[in-house]
Amino acid sequence: MNRIPDAVVDMYEQLPVPFGLVRFGVAPDHPEVKKCQEKFEEVAASPRFNFVGNVNIGHDIPLKQLVPHYDAVLFSYGASYDKKLGVPGEDLEGVYSARAFVGWYNGLPEFADLNPKLDAGEEAVIIGQGNVSLDVARILLCDLGELRKTDIAEHAASALAKSRVKSVKIVGRRGPWQAAFSNKEARELFNLPGAHFAPLDESFFPGEADAKALSRPQQRLLKMFKSPAKTPAEVAAKNWTFKFLLSPTSFNASSTDPTSLSSVTFTKNAFDPPTSVFAKDASVVATPESEVLPASVAFRSVGYKSAKLPEMSDIGVPFNDRRGVIPNDGRGRVVDPDSGPGELTAMHLPGLYCAGWVKNGPTGVIATTMDDAFATADTIVQDWAQQAKFIDGDAGGWDALRDEAKRRGLRTVSWEDWKKIDGTERAKGKELGKERAKFVNKEDMLKVLDA
Repeated sequence: MNRIPDAVVDMYEQLPVPFGLVRFGVAPDHPEVKKCQEKFEEVAASPRFNFVGNVNIGHDIPLKQLVPHYDAVLFSYGASYDKKLGVPGEDLEGVYSARAFVGWYNGLPEFADLNPKLDAGEEAVIIGQGNVSLDVARILLCDLGELRKTDIAEHAASALAKSRVKSVKIVGRRGPWQAAFSNKEARELFNLPGAHFAPLDESFFPGEADAKALSRPQQRLLKMFKSPAKTPAEVAAKNWTFKFLLSPTSFNASSTDPTSLSSVTFTKNAFDPPTSVFAKDASVVATPESEVLPASVAFRSVGYKSAKLPEMSDIGVPFNDRRGVIPNDGRGRVVDPDSGPGELTAMHLPGLYCAGWVKNGPTGVIATTMDDAFATADTIVQDWAQQAKFIDGDAGGWDALRDEAKRRGLRTVSWEDWKKIDGTERAKGKELGKERAKFVNKEDMLKVLDA
């Protein structure tokens, strides 16, 4: 907007509230990560920006009705599905996706009624070793008194107060040197008060010669692994550890309740070749051996995937179902993959752009995604400056669609409306001694606007 002085930007959001992943994906004990909202608020203050909340594009308003009213359309709707493991017992009570659990404790309306069985037993297993897995572990292990000071959903705080979970195992199919979590996230877990880290088998540690060959981040991680536990086992209320070279083969039901989880069976893996133990791209193969880990609750955290919006094909937008991305040239331009030998050289579809996980797949952190959004914005500015072809529409934008939305009976939410919801959440939070108390269903959000 700063670089195209007359540009007007309309942002459509499925929920009545903005900020998406920042509000519903960032762990509540990471308030510093949410500081990027200040940048979003700067943009929203512009009279040339329109927030159109509580509108599900592709459902409430069809894409073929929206697109003709714009010069350019940017798809940046993230990854709304989590990948399944596809093993027996995955639908047992007590088995959850990490995405659902994160949404639940962050107040995402979609998962407000998840009600995970945290009071069923003391053992939890998390399958996957990315940053989201470590977030889930930390929420299960950390002091509830500290969590209550954050913007964690009240229903989650109440359920965690009744949790019986005392032991958490974070399981990966490869080794510690191939895990996807960042050192920063790992350090938080290692430093968590009251939680004992059960040491790793020393076979995972390199000898002196191999240790010197590790990268600096790997050496820092090695130091964390080898450091004495911050909280000794004899005084710790809870404990946790990493388990490596294990792939799940089944979730097992309780002998007393065939609908509920009691354990998870894993196949033991081995490096292939055995010498690749410290290689970031190391491969593993299954062995005949297996291991059973007791668990009353388990979380899968093995990746996310974007989905195709309804009627995308009708407006000529391609979608790669296998990868869960919109084909693009790497700079944000949507391309026709059938028009050239590869996406980087394929024909750009005029006026259509993408950013974030629907562009690149579910990789990176908030800062990475913001940088990618800036890069796509730069591409749009460049195309505009070079008078590239855009959508042949009337450029009426939201003003042209407002009456259609009313005709369809849609209750849209403006930025001013959001500020009323925001103010009410902050006031309720102040009463509870926290920054905000989130509304966790759309009806309650909209009731604020009727008061």
